[in-house]
Amino acid sequence: MVRETAPRTVPTTAPDTAVTLCGIEMTNPVMAASGTFGYGREFADLYDIDLLGSFSFKGTTPKPRFGNETPRIAECTEGMLNSVGLQNPGVDAVISEELPALAEVFHKPVMANVCGGCPEDYAEVTEKLEIADAQNEAQRRPQIGWIEVNISCPNVKSGGMVFGTDPKAAASVIRAVRQKTKKPVIAKLSPNVTDITEIGRACEAAGADGLTAINTLLGMRIDLKSRRPVLANTMGGFSGPAVFPVALRAVYQLCRTVDIPVIGCGGIASAENVLEMMMAGAAAVQVGSANLVDPYACKGIIEELPRVMKQYGIKALQELTAQAQVR
Repeated sequence: MVRETAPRTVPTTAPDTAVTLCGIEMTNPVMAASGTFGYGREFADLYDIDLLGSFSFKGTTPKPRFGNETPRIAECTEGMLNSVGLQNPGVDAVISEELPALAEVFHKPVMANVCGGCPEDYAEVTEKLEIADAQNEAQRRPQIGWIEVNISCPNVKSGGMVFGTDPKAAASVIRAVRQKTKKPVIAKLSPNVTDITEIGRACEAAGADGLTAINTLLGMRIDLKSRRPVLANTMGGFSGPAVFPVALRAVYQLCRTVDIPVIGCGGIASAENVLEMMMAGAAAVQVGSANLVDPYACKGIIEELPRVMKQYGIKALQELTAQAQVR
């Protein structure tokens, strides 16, 4: 008689979504991009934001900023225009109000986005955040993991030229920030340049530990009835799904050029987009405009990521990075 045996069970393990960014471990690579997630508290009312790998909080300047005049948002096909103008309460209010409130709902290192009109502005914001976080570390743990430098700001000392469009200007900001912090410094690059790799190399040489690519493209809309620009500021930053191929190309080029990690940002709206970015070389990703369309966008992408990884036979994201790079 042939003895029946129980069917063999093959152990299965969930795909590993963990990544490391500048030495800091993350449970997954998905971060919310600066300017689309505030300082986190609003989204914490909707879901547990500890689900995120991290997020970059709203661009912060030395003094409070009201931002640009309205209207400052305009819809576009497969995207949107914004000209908010870095509205924020200023670094002192962020330290005294926003960060303590965030600590109650987010228990991972957050990325601090710093802005200014001159290198000294960036240095001031960075120094204050560094000091405040050192005091916080003495009490519990460091709250800020990375300093993200928005070099898409106009340089007020050079007639409004954007720092990120000139290698020397970009490097001057990175050097100023580098001197004020021991944390990893991430340069957020503008796509509105002839060669983004030139800016990336300049930031790396100046001490950047990583890059975010890309910030918004420059665009505009005109109202046919009034025959005037839709935005009060005439032009604004174009973002959304339409810019994804541009962002993917920039990440691919940068990863072939620099030796520091790159965060892919621009038009990401799905788990598949995340995998594309990482195959192009990204160490992590940022989700921007999708958060403004659907406040649960990051949550949905993170929850969908293991299923899509299984679909494509991907066991670990760490092994995926730069697989599409052609050497």
